[in-house]
Amino acid sequence: MDYKSEMQQLREKLNEAGYRYYVLDDPTMDDYEYDRLLRRLEELEAAHPEEITPDSPTQRVGGAALDSFTQVRHPVPLESLQDVFSPEEVEEFAQRMAETLETVEYSVEPKVDGLSVALEYRDGLFVQGATRGDGQTGEDVTENLRTIKSIPMTLPDKLPRLIVRGEVFMPKNVFHKLNRQREENGEPLFANPRNAAAGSLRQLDPKICAKRLLDIRVFNLQLADGRAFSTHGEAIDYISSQGFQTIPHKLLKTAEEVNAEIRRLGGGREELPFDMDGAVVKVNSLQDRSVVGSTAKCPRWAIAYKYPPEQKPSKVLDIVVQVGRTGVLTPKVVVEPVRLAGTTVTNATLHNQDFIDEKDIRIGDTVVLQKAGEIIPEVVAVLKDLRPEGTEAYQFPAVCPVCGAPVVRDEDGAAIRCTGAECPAQLHRNITHFASRDAMDIDGMGPAVIGQLIGKGLVKTPADLYFLTTDQLAGLDRMGQKSAQNAAAAIAASKDRGLERLLYALGIRQVGQKAGKILAARFGTLDALSQATEEELTAIGDIGGVTASYIRSWLDSPQSRHLLARLREAGVRMDAAQQAAGEQFKGMTFVLTGTLEQFTRDEAAALIEGRGGKASGSVSKKTTYVVAGENAGSKLRKAAELGIPVLTEAEFAAMLEQ
Repeated sequence: MDYKSEMQQLREKLNEAGYRYYVLDDPTMDDYEYDRLLRRLEELEAAHPEEITPDSPTQRVGGAALDSFTQVRHPVPLESLQDVFSPEEVEEFAQRMAETLETVEYSVEPKVDGLSVALEYRDGLFVQGATRGDGQTGEDVTENLRTIKSIPMTLPDKLPRLIVRGEVFMPKNVFHKLNRQREENGEPLFANPRNAAAGSLRQLDPKICAKRLLDIRVFNLQLADGRAFSTHGEAIDYISSQGFQTIPHKLLKTAEEVNAEIRRLGGGREELPFDMDGAVVKVNSLQDRSVVGSTAKCPRWAIAYKYPPEQKPSKVLDIVVQVGRTGVLTPKVVVEPVRLAGTTVTNATLHNQDFIDEKDIRIGDTVVLQKAGEIIPEVVAVLKDLRPEGTEAYQFPAVCPVCGAPVVRDEDGAAIRCTGAECPAQLHRNITHFASRDAMDIDGMGPAVIGQLIGKGLVKTPADLYFLTTDQLAGLDRMGQKSAQNAAAAIAASKDRGLERLLYALGIRQVGQKAGKILAARFGTLDALSQATEEELTAIGDIGGVTASYIRSWLDSPQSRHLLARLREAGVRMDAAQQAAGEQFKGMTFVLTGTLEQFTRDEAAALIEGRGGKASGSVSKKTTYVVAGENAGSKLRKAAELGIPVLTEAEFAAMLEQ
């Protein structure tokens, strides 16, 4: 079989498997086999990029990031619906329809709480997707929509033009997982799946959107060249036959039946994979819709019934504080179990101290709870007439409940943070940052490996990395002996990064790469920095009073002193790189070109600058040396024209060792 035929067969198999899994919820291929076939297709496409097609499953991972979204004019407006809030209003709507139409049939369906989009196909191929916007003009989010695996890239029928409307949403299980991750990382939580979906779909980088695992349900046919339908139900059946997931609907005759269906849908909201914020009632006949018409804002032939949020009282048993990966302390209220919107609620978020103070929430109070967006339990109010005597206003702890280090409030917000350098709650994030490329640059120490080290109890502080043995590393999953040796070598090599990298790696608040370089250049050694007063720190350019206080507080912390002692014991260098290297390259200008094997461009530039030299991006008469790696281009030719000496990577490395 030639490669073209194999690629076509792989695309067909993978697309069929994706359709079965994401649309029909009837998987026919296990994950291992899917991943194996996808990997083979990726290999073929890498070898033959000219054969990549728009419907290839490899194109769903997200392309290059965009600078901005372009505007799209909708050929058929995406109208909004009139909201109603009671059975009586539903009856009034039905009465208006009866006065205009001879006989009426209604389609009733759940209203997905997401982001409305239009999907356009030309000759059966997906070509563009846009948000609703103001109904007339939206934003082009085609690349992000390609990452949604329940959107078919090609259709069985090759109509000249077809446009459908759907609602993009974040599945409830994905939403809960995302919020748990954000809570662990100390990031603000999404209030509900709709906000999460909207924020994800409007990411300029499609790869971020792809990670959010969005889904879609299609609920309307906007335009179909070459096909005609008499009812909404017929159109939805056709859309479904083309591979779309559609919203289930019921066809009913009377207002009583419609209200009964609305009640039934409301009672089953918890079983749906998407968040539902109402029920939509539509006239089924497309001809009748044209007779009834629309207002300037919305169609007269449809309404959206909005369910009132369910609220229930419960007693506050306790207020507890959790510590996220970034050290942010987040309070939550523990309540007596209460059934709310289909689930049993035992706790609710309190956001921060300001929220607690504003509502004056106390242990022993009776509070009113509801679910924000039908998902996250929240405190709506305190029933102060039921407050028992002797309750006291709640105050945040002065120290971290996990490690006992002092806590501080952000100077520019309501967040309260733990200051402990060795706080177990922040351990994973702290070590990941410590080992990151711009910090100590420990190759092979990614989040997954660090998670294993923590899980096995092998590391409890960043300094513990330097006391790991090769055998301990080899005992990790997917870490063979050779990989363990490489990781051990990378850990050992990182000891010589210098004070500027170490200061950034320690994670002191507001001490980034630039501040690390400034402090290393000013004090030269960690011992000298440790003796500096806040006044001496603020006397340095770019180091303000707040940053100086953070530095001083961090250095004075017992946890910080213990961490630094362990790093010193491990042999981590605590003087500035330029101090150790002297001024070997003072007055010299280097230009790097081509691909280097021993260093990244950033590493080579840092070595030059650490020795007093300058790393430039262009060759000129002032250039001292050009360092040329493989595939060097125009800079090498320019150096030859100007008579600038050219060093190989080996010669440059030898110069560094002098």
